[in-house]
Amino acid sequence: MRTSFLDYAMSVIVSRALPDVRDGLKPVHRRILYAMHDLGMHADKAYKKSARIVGEVIGKYHPHGDSAVYDAMVRMAQDFNFRYMLVDGHGNFGSVDGDAAAAMRYTEARMSKISMEILRDINKNTIDYEENYDGAEKEPVVLPAKFPNLLVNGASGIAVGMATNIPPHQLGEVIDAVLAISKNPDITISELMEDYVHGPDFPTGGQILGKSGIRQAYETGKGSITIRSKADIEEEANGKSRIIVSELPFQVNKARLIEKIAELVRDKKIDGITDLRDESDREGLRVVIEIRRDANPNVVLNNLYKQTALQTSFGINMLSLVDGQPKVLNLKQTLEYYLEHQKEVIVRRTQYDLDKAEARAHILAGLRIALDHLDEVIELIRKSQTTDSARDGLMNRFGLSEKQAQAILDMRLQRLTGLEREKIENEYKEVTDLIGELKAILADEEKVLEIIREELLELKERFNDERRTEIVVGGVDMIEDEDLIPEETVIVTLTHRGYIKRLPATTYRSQNRGGRGIQGMNTHDEDFVEHLLSTSTHDTLLFFTNKGKVFRAKGYEIPEFSRTAKGIPLINVIEIENDEWVNAVITVNEFVDDWYLFFTTRNGLAKRTTLEQFANIRRGGLKAINLREDDELISVRLTDGDKHIMIGTKQGSLIRFNESDVRVMGRTATGVKGISLHEQDEVVSMEILNEGVDVLTVTSKGYGKRTPEDEYRMQNRGGKGILTCKLNPRNGHVVAVKPVTGEEDLMIITVDGVLIRMPSESISITGRNTQGVRLIRLDDEEAVATVAPVEKEEVEDDDFTNEELSNGENHEETEANEEE
Repeated sequence: MRTSFLDYAMSVIVSRALPDVRDGLKPVHRRILYAMHDLGMHADKAYKKSARIVGEVIGKYHPHGDSAVYDAMVRMAQDFNFRYMLVDGHGNFGSVDGDAAAAMRYTEARMSKISMEILRDINKNTIDYEENYDGAEKEPVVLPAKFPNLLVNGASGIAVGMATNIPPHQLGEVIDAVLAISKNPDITISELMEDYVHGPDFPTGGQILGKSGIRQAYETGKGSITIRSKADIEEEANGKSRIIVSELPFQVNKARLIEKIAELVRDKKIDGITDLRDESDREGLRVVIEIRRDANPNVVLNNLYKQTALQTSFGINMLSLVDGQPKVLNLKQTLEYYLEHQKEVIVRRTQYDLDKAEARAHILAGLRIALDHLDEVIELIRKSQTTDSARDGLMNRFGLSEKQAQAILDMRLQRLTGLEREKIENEYKEVTDLIGELKAILADEEKVLEIIREELLELKERFNDERRTEIVVGGVDMIEDEDLIPEETVIVTLTHRGYIKRLPATTYRSQNRGGRGIQGMNTHDEDFVEHLLSTSTHDTLLFFTNKGKVFRAKGYEIPEFSRTAKGIPLINVIEIENDEWVNAVITVNEFVDDWYLFFTTRNGLAKRTTLEQFANIRRGGLKAINLREDDELISVRLTDGDKHIMIGTKQGSLIRFNESDVRVMGRTATGVKGISLHEQDEVVSMEILNEGVDVLTVTSKGYGKRTPEDEYRMQNRGGKGILTCKLNPRNGHVVAVKPVTGEEDLMIITVDGVLIRMPSESISITGRNTQGVRLIRLDDEEAVATVAPVEKEEVEDDDFTNEELSNGENHEETEANEEE
């Protein structure tokens, strides 16, 4: 049983289910095209009954059922299955609604014009042949394939223990990629993607969401892409809307899709649809979905994307046969194997033409000798008793070969006229020149490549068409979820031990400065909130870890919890390792190439990198900065290329410089010195500093102050900076340095999870060399963990009255100022 199954499995893998990398055809497709070619059913000839083709295929080459052969032929004739149809069908060949083709006795077919190119030069010894199943016939091992059919038309098949699923592509793009590889063998897959093959191009059109899946498939041979229907929302005069679907994802059954939508409406899983019509005709596909007047058509459409085949995924697995063995190939390897095949085809065709030309030259050389000694030749032939003696006489007298002598004997008398003799001379010269050209081609690989380029360009000119599938870029892999979630401002908190949550920004009401605060989060022992930021549910959060890696998540992907809940472990949101933690979180609305990320490390190194380099971040994260052994990443900020950077340290130093002092570097660069640190000092904050703002300095003991930014002069990067806060045991060390305008609220959070929200304008403005005023009352063991500006909220007095504040907190402020 083991032996039998192994034999069967190998047969399925090698001789049935997988395409050859050279011509992109499975055996059944190759046999159908070869049989049609053999029967003379070319594109310029009349249609012939499909049953005749199927009979030829199963009788000579394919010992399987006739329905299997006919079904394969039908697919090759369907414009919604093959990007470039290889069979020109006449009659009912099925529809996108899943209707089957008419029986083979009713339909007719012939080769399409482009399939003629797959068999071009097959009679010039360009490919090898093998015996058919019973040894009575010869069939081709592979076809010449004058265009890269594997990528152009794609392939899908299930073997034993493996499967292939290669999407179709646009002919011109693939040909351009082959040309590029022929000119530059060292071209990268990224360059091929950027300049030539932008992505799959399905016969049914539609949209591909994002490039990350395409890139993964092209680089590794495996990946998944999301395909979405082309749908437009039309506003009607009566105020109602309707959705018009004009293109479907590849291999989606339209009739079944409409049934599914109708079921969802009937079961009230989708609300707002009043009518559903299929208005498709010979001109094209058109499905009309009428929307109720009070319903939002965008929400309805996104629900349809989420719950129906209007949006599907296509798993790419670029598995094909290479020298009879199944291999998963990337984009470049697939094109390289095709190019090698074409080199072999051209060399073998050239050798065939050379052999033929040399044979003809040999004959012409004999005819020239005969014409030069015409009288003697005629005399010799007249004296000969038999043909054999005449042939032997010519061979002995003039040193001719048997073929030359026979050609002289076969020569008609009209060739002896002057005009005919001139023709022989001219033909001999042409053949001699041709032999020289053919030998030059065989001796120079560059000439072979040039022929391949010319033929591919000629094919592109004849058969190229417009791309049908649009590629929508910009991180829209799961956009349907995002569009179904309302956009709102939220607070995201992340603890030192890695617990994350989001909650609405309105959870915290403002208190006057000096309030006791409210409990913002229940934390574990020895845990505290380390990151707190205001963002939108639709923004992208970039998480930068102490190890210099970056992860991404959407705002809505952070689970929402109550005010006092601890949240969930961060590892449930991003694939962070056990021994790393997040040291910086920023929000990004859109990835563009003229914005930058500015990095600062604990040891004072700074780096600037374009934001675009972080557009495609794998689930497992991406390296954002190359850190030295004793360093870690402290802060990252989004800039436009012309910002002032301020870096604050634990011991109260602050440096201000222009970000342009730090040149743009690659994603994995280490950076340059941003600030020179004193002994035992370290960076605690790096922020963007705009003109007209104040610099807020907050210390670990709950003190803070605002200082006008113009008190901090511009310096060159790498200096020691200037003093920003007078430190003593009363106010502790600096924990945060933030730019504020007085128009925002501040969220101050302690290591024990206590939160206070206050307007920044309530904090006193003092000089650089001061210790500040008390912002929050702390017990002896408490300390401030972090500070984050949030959108302003109307001030509302808490349980503490103004009288209590004036009796307590204002008195402490006066004492502090007197001490200063």
